[in-house]
Amino acid sequence: MRIISHQTAHLKTAEIISDDLLIVNAEDTLQLIVDIYYQGFDRILLFEKNVTPDFFDLKTRLAGEILQKFINYKMRLIIVGDFSKYPGQSLKDFIYESNKGKQINFLASFSESHY
Repeated sequence: MRIISHQTAHLKTAEIISDDLLIVNAEDTLQLIVDIYYQGFDRILLFEKNVTPDFFDLKTRLAGEILQKFINYKMRLIIVGDFSKYPGQSLKDFIYESNKGKQINFLASFSESHY
């Protein structure tokens, strides 16, 4: 795992680069948040390939468990990827609603993140 730091006037973002799954369960999430938080970051940018596919199946409730950790610890999250490959209107609606806020965002490309 490698971290690339991006700084804007108000936020320090940790872009996580890895070929491995980094988030498989809520415990992995908490460990990542703690590691990044103590390095002074305000936001984490992950790529879809680093998150278990079960996250994108809302019936598993894994997305809720994982995202609640980010909310509880006030750590913003950006997930970059191609989410169109996941079936179901409920996921599309979930992504749409999440993207209305600033806490959790799902983006198609890194350039949309504005760091």
